[in-house]
Amino acid sequence: MEVTQIFKKFEDLKVLIIGDVMVDAYIWGAVERVSPEAPVPVVRVTKRDYRLGGAANVALNVQALGATPVLCSAIGKDEAAEKFEHRMVERKLSREGIINSKDRPTTIKTRVISGHQHVVRVDEETDKPLNKYEEKELLDRILEIVATCNVVIFEDYDKGVITETIIRETISRANELGIPTLVDPKKRNFLSYEGAYLFKPNLKELREGLKIEVDPSKAEDVEAAVLELKEILQVNGALITLSEYGVFINYQNEKHHIPAHIREVSDVSGAGDTVISIAGLCVASGLSPKETAMLSNLGGGLVCEHVGVVPIEKETLVQEAMKLNTK
Repeated sequence: MEVTQIFKKFEDLKVLIIGDVMVDAYIWGAVERVSPEAPVPVVRVTKRDYRLGGAANVALNVQALGATPVLCSAIGKDEAAEKFEHRMVERKLSREGIINSKDRPTTIKTRVISGHQHVVRVDEETDKPLNKYEEKELLDRILEIVATCNVVIFEDYDKGVITETIIRETISRANELGIPTLVDPKKRNFLSYEGAYLFKPNLKELREGLKIEVDPSKAEDVEAAVLELKEILQVNGALITLSEYGVFINYQNEKHHIPAHIREVSDVSGAGDTVISIAGLCVASGLSPKETAMLSNLGGGLVCEHVGVVPIEKETLVQEAMKLNTK
């Protein structure tokens, strides 16, 4: 399919995104001396920034690619929640799938950055599961929204929003409706996504989830691990991100290894969000396994050139994809 046709198809899609959201806070500054109180750098702050993170960054990626995201998640009733909702309004994201919890804080990840270097990251969060009332409220919203969508993405950060009940009920309903479900997993729920359509762990998650060693430089290692994964979870396909070794896809009776693109890597934060966003739109558009892997791999590499968590730039991705298409 022509590159311009692919991105045109994206514009007709509505994507349900379920997962842990957070505020990605940034403190930018300069390190000019060491503290006299302890052997640590003193950062002179020059700028602060608050961005939508976690599953909300997937929503931003989906939106940047021309599709319509609907985010389903839980936030607190605190100052961070106000920042989060303010950013949602600014980015014109629907909050129909967002619930507020009086028992949970809104997750904040604060990164202190000097130049292009992370000095420290401070996390304010809980990872306890939703209580049964919150779980029901969120699930009711998911089941109401899912029938209007073309694809479902689970973006799991192990912060407790995604529960086994939400996984099971959502996948069951989506399968009944013929809507593909894609999963970007973490450790806690790794083996709970039985019956999902496309499973996208990274290498670390694959090793931890299956409790096996996988050498990414050996194709037979990766292929054997993916076969085991597909058998255990009974998923239709798997897309494995292998960092500098690129990506591997086993999907629709096809297997492809796509090498990584050589890039000036500034920050890998958020790359997985971009990969799952692109993969979801590709699957919903009926692209081939090779096209899905190539475009997802390309997008994941592009966002690594930026400092901090940022969504993909559509025009840059289109231009890079067109270059690949002519080779």
